[in-house]
Amino acid sequence: MQNYSNHTRYYPFHHFIVTPLTLIYFAWSVSGLIDVWGSPEQSHAFFHLLGAFIILLMPILSRIYAMKNQDRVIRLEIRQQYFELTGKSFQEQERKLRMSQIVALRFASNEEFIPLMEKTINDGLGSKEIKQQIINWKEDTKRV
Repeated sequence: MQNYSNHTRYYPFHHFIVTPLTLIYFAWSVSGLIDVWGSPEQSHAFFHLLGAFIILLMPILSRIYAMKNQDRVIRLEIRQQYFELTGKSFQEQERKLRMSQIVALRFASNEEFIPLMEKTINDGLGSKEIKQQIINWKEDTKRV
């Protein structure tokens, strides 16, 4: 059963292999450039560093793209849930909420969703506070 204490997800290949290796390669390239600074090999080391920087950006960008796409899907899910529960458009409430709040509200059960959303709008709850107040979590094991 998913809850506040276990809802964080890690993708081992991304978090524990690709990202650390790209950071190591980038650090090694910086060190290599420092070692040959002022010598004829400086330009070669600079291009190594440039390549390492580009490679470092790739897992970061892929994560950003995936998260942006996931945010769009979450927004659609919340719009649908709100409409199913109230028969009204979510547009007015959506303008009052930050994306982080919408993401947090997605874990709330149908019974908790509307009251928690209203409390979030009225009291300005942060995403952590929203998640901590959810009693009956809607599991999401397919997140990026």
